[in-house]
Amino acid sequence: RLRPLEGLDRPGIATVIPAPKNDFVLLDSGASVECRPTHLLHFAIMGSIYSREILGCKNPRVGILSNGTEANKGTELTQEAFRLCKMVDLNFIGNVEGHDLFNNRVDVVVCDGFIGNIVLKTLESFAKGLAAWLKDEISMNPKRMLGAILVKGALRTIKRRTDPDTRGGAPLLGLNGIVFKAHGSAGEKAIMNGIGQAVQAVEHHITETIRNEAAQANQRVAEAKAREETQLKAGQERLAAEAAKS
Repeated sequence: RLRPLEGLDRPGIATVIPAPKNDFVLLDSGASVECRPTHLLHFAIMGSIYSREILGCKNPRVGILSNGTEANKGTELTQEAFRLCKMVDLNFIGNVEGHDLFNNRVDVVVCDGFIGNIVLKTLESFAKGLAAWLKDEISMNPKRMLGAILVKGALRTIKRRTDPDTRGGAPLLGLNGIVFKAHGSAGEKAIMNGIGQAVQAVEHHITETIRNEAAQANQRVAEAKAREETQLKAGQERLAAEAAKS
């Protein structure tokens, strides 16, 4: 019933993931398994807007998740998306790798929904496994239990920041309206906070901003491609003229 916004082909799930020094946005986290380069460009735009308007990041650093930071790394999809992101008005830092996610190097991580969902579920599983592992190790002897009491405040802060109920859900960006996706096991606290996040998105005019900035980006890409075609044609004509003279 909502349909994608004009100028956008696919919506994307934007999951906010806490890191030691910042919170970064991962999208798409599972809405679109198969993507085209333009879709990744739009994810970059939507993620940048969400980071800026909701998370308060003034100039979000946008990166494409790849297997290397060089422009020629990755798949045909990520390489072409890299080229498109360079054409528009983004704080685009290029490719980022998995080990860049938690060292405050990037604020918006762009990928297709297949990769994004694997990253998200891996992080969720690791966080739960690490918490259980830490609990088991602490309970091994009284000295460790005493040490746990001394760092209780720090542990409580980490638990609060990594609690998925704090945000309550993830926005499905790119639709003609505000949609938040909650986990199937979400309780009252998560639903309450999810509603709060939706209210924030409405107050910050997220839908209208995405529509406007996506239209500007599409126009820039079209103009850049037109210039490239003109330059290519001029180069071909010059080579043809030189060949005719020889």
